Amino acid sequence: MFFTPLEQFEIALLKPMHFFGIDLSFTNSSFYLLVALCTISAFYALGLYKANLIPNGWQSVGELIYKFVLDMIKSQVGAQGIKYFPFIFTIFNFVFFSNLLGLLPFGFTTTGHVIITFTLALSINIGLVIVGFMHHGIKFLKLFIPSEAPMALLPLIVVIEVVSYLLRTFSLSIRLFANMMAGHTLLFILSSFVLAFLASSFKIFAVLPLILIIAVVGLELAIAFLQAYVFTILTCIYLNDSINLHL
Repeated sequence: MFFTPLEQFEIALLKPMHFFGIDLSFTNSSFYLLVALCTISAFYALGLYKANLIPNGWQSVGELIYKFVLDMIKSQVGAQGIKYFPFIFTIFNFVFFSNLLGLLPFGFTTTGHVIITFTLALSINIGLVIVGFMHHGIKFLKLFIPSEAPMALLPLIVVIEVVSYLLRTFSLSIRLFANMMAGHTLLFILSSFVLAFLASSFKIFAVLPLILIIAVVGLELAIAFLQAYVFTILTCIYLNDSINLHL
C-alpha cells in the first residue's frame, strides 16, 4: 500500500552487494529492468516459435513492431541507417515494455526515474558522437559551424550549437521521465479518491473516480507507446545528423 503519490517511485533495496568498494546492490529497479529484458525476450521467442509464412497472432505483432521500427529508420536516416537497426529496435522495445510494465498492479516504472532515462539518453548521444567521427572524422565538428553563418557571429553561433547539442540528452531523458511520472502520480491520486469514498458513507461517488481511472489507464497505454515512439524517432533524427552531417 502506498501512502504518498511519490512512494511508488522509491528505490527499495532487495539484496545488498558490494565488490571492491563498489555498490552493486540489487534493487526493485534492477529487478524490473531484468523483468523487462525477460519479457522482451519471451515476447519475441513466442513470435519466432514455429514461425510460418502466414503469421500467427504473436508473430504478427512482432513483425508489425519490426516493420514499424524499420520504416522509421528508412524514413529518417535512409539506407545507411539500416545497419543500426538492432540498436534502434532495442531502444524502442526497452522503453515500450518498461512503460507497459509500470502499468501493472504493484508494478515499478523504471522509465519514471530520471537516472534511468538520463543514463540511456547520455549513452545514446555519446554513441552518436562516436558514429559521427567514424563516418566523417574531424569534419564531424562542422555540424556545429553553419556554412552561411556571418564570421562576426560565428563564435556565438558555435557556442549555441554546442549547447543545443548537449541539451539533447536532457530533452530526451526529461520528456520520458516526466510523462511516466506524471501519469502514474495521477493514477495514484484517483485511486486514493476511490478508497476514500469507499471508506465513507458516500460509496456511490466512488464510481466517478473509478471511471476516470479506467480512462487514464487507456490514455497511459497510448502514452506508453507514444513516448517510446518519440524517444526512438528523435534518436533516429540525431543518428541522421551523425551519418549525413547536414550543414
